Amino acid sequence: MKLKLKKYKEQLQDWPQKGHHIMIMAQYDDEKIIVYQSYRKEIGEFAFKNQYFGGEFSLERMTWIKPNFLWMMYRNGWGAKEGQECVLAIHLKMSAFKRYLENAVYSSYNDRLGLSQEEWQEQVKESSVRLQWDPDHDPFGNKLERRAIQIGLRNEFTRSFAQEDILLIENISDFVKEQYKFVLNDDLGNLLIPEEKPLLFNDESLNKKLRLDQN
Repeated sequence: MKLKLKKYKEQLQDWPQKGHHIMIMAQYDDEKIIVYQSYRKEIGEFAFKNQYFGGEFSLERMTWIKPNFLWMMYRNGWGAKEGQECVLAIHLKMSAFKRYLENAVYSSYNDRLGLSQEEWQEQVKESSVRLQWDPDHDPFGNKLERRAIQIGLRNEFTRSFAQEDILLIENISDFVKEQYKFVLNDDLGNLLIPEEKPLLFNDESLNKKLRLDQN
């Protein structure tokens, strides 16, 4: 497994815990960022074996990617939910991830977007990328004040994501099952998760669009 791992409790000391923080928590470097998805075995195992998405993977539906490991674990029940048993860590080109965000439109309207509801609706019609901030969660699934991002892709962005934007696909299902045992036993001292840190871009306009915390 190519993921960098670190004890959950050690990382907890470095993560912002109090206040309403909006940030992309992820494992990344200049070339790539790790995002997570969960599928039924037929789709996930095809992707892992062939290193692209094909077979029963639908290019016509919106697909959602999540760079935050614990948010993914909340969403898929640590790989225990039906149809989400195969957990993938996707090494995605950072340039592609940034391109998604540059083209993203918020999935729901609010006044802080700086545009009218009619303008937002027009953007939604034209864009094939959705951006959504949701409450982050701890290993037990409890909501945190910190927000976690997920990005929805469709049309040409789904097709690009499925093949050319991917550097590596890892099947981390067994790792997830092993770590879930520590959660079930309330043994977070031994819980290992991918090492993550806040992501800010050099592009200030993009940071502003995402409403990312700068401190």
